[in-house]
Amino acid sequence: MTIKELTERRELAHRTNDGFDVTLFWSKASNRVTISVFHARSSTALEFEVDGADALDAFNHPYVYAAAGGANTNPLTLRSDLDHQELAG
Repeated sequence: MTIKELTERRELAHRTNDGFDVTLFWSKASNRVTISVFHARSSTALEFEVDGADALDAFNHPYVYAAAGGANTNPLTLRSDLDHQELAG
């Protein structure tokens, strides 16, 4: 994901449940839809791209789609940096 995609992406939906934060994003620059999952207890995060037609289902069932699409897992420090960039933008 490029810096432009990060700064121009929009949060379409967010939910929190049992220490998991799940966010659905759309990038204006690339017209890509991504799902971001952050687990506070394990300090891990993952983010993966989904087809727009599957966006709501992937938002509701992120681990099914993450497993199918080979999602990347990121340490907390990368996720924290991402959160600060989004808040500043």
